[in-house]
Amino acid sequence: MEFKLYFQMLKRSWWIIVLTILFSLAGALVASSLAIPQYKAIARFIVSPSAELINRSDVLSSLNTLNNQSVMSTFTEVMGSDRIYTDTLTSLNLQPKDLKDYTYAATVISNSSVMEVSVSGPDAQMAANLANALGSETIRFVGSLNQVFTIAFLDIAVPPVVPVSPNPLLNSSLAVLLGLIVGIVFAIVIEQIRLPLEVFRQRFNLDDMTGVYNRKYLIHRIEDQLAQKPEEVFSIGIVELNGISDLVETFPVVSLQKVFQHVTDTLHQELRGNDIVGRWNEVSFIVMLPNTPGVAANRIFERIFQVLSHPVELEHFDVALKLNAHIGGAEYGHHIKAQELFDRANNAIEQARLNAELPVYVWEMKKPPFSRPKKQT
Repeated sequence: MEFKLYFQMLKRSWWIIVLTILFSLAGALVASSLAIPQYKAIARFIVSPSAELINRSDVLSSLNTLNNQSVMSTFTEVMGSDRIYTDTLTSLNLQPKDLKDYTYAATVISNSSVMEVSVSGPDAQMAANLANALGSETIRFVGSLNQVFTIAFLDIAVPPVVPVSPNPLLNSSLAVLLGLIVGIVFAIVIEQIRLPLEVFRQRFNLDDMTGVYNRKYLIHRIEDQLAQKPEEVFSIGIVELNGISDLVETFPVVSLQKVFQHVTDTLHQELRGNDIVGRWNEVSFIVMLPNTPGVAANRIFERIFQVLSHPVELEHFDVALKLNAHIGGAEYGHHIKAQELFDRANNAIEQARLNAELPVYVWEMKKPPFSRPKKQT
């Protein structure tokens, strides 16, 4: 259930994820294009017993000593020391400021007698020269102090062709992955924030007693319909419950809610999914029927009237309440104003009240203006 909920959140906010990925990818590509390429040159060295050792036992002893990793660690520390670096700068006739963009590191290859020094910087040739010079100075320095072991070049550093950074392909892949993760989190957070706000907005538009839309929202919805789709035909209808007009102020709230629940359930059952139900006043409801001409609306209202003609059983009072419903509707057309449409619906409900044989009356564009029945004298 939780998975489906989050899936629906991501489905609604997929565009946030896409935008986050695109922004992240664009940022990575821009950063890669602006970054200065960095090249890494590597030189390797091998440590072995000195050739000056003639006695076999001395050679075996030096090999056993070489197996002790502390010897290799010592040579590595020497290669990475400030003394060697300073001597290297002197041999290359350089100043520290000339190499401020370069870094170097000396390491031992695990379980071996091989060391390597790596130099990274913006110039491939300078990186290779510096790596080789560091090795040469280390060989010279160790040779002047130690007659047991010798250090020799195993691989001379050569200028690298491909920079180690930036790596646009790797950076883009990581940016897409990061954008995807951030986008998913952001989308879920946005949905978590949006849902309470959506619920609040819905409650603001709903009638407290009945749970359907309130009058203010229905008027706004119909005005929007007229503004956005002025050529589209639709109908509205006012469902008036005259049977409870004298009971609204005195009837218990629970009983009134039961009556209104019966009415709203009837309306929802008889109407289509895209039809809208709202409360018009204390004893009436309003219905909006999109894409429905007056003739079709009249048939729908007739069905609703037939259901509402049956009394509502109120068990607590042991009484069957007659709703005495009347329905008046109006068809929209000819670009009439919203207020004129409401006036015609109100006139139609008045017509239905006055004519007991016509409890449902829908004003259609082809019908003549209303005329009240003359009282007999």
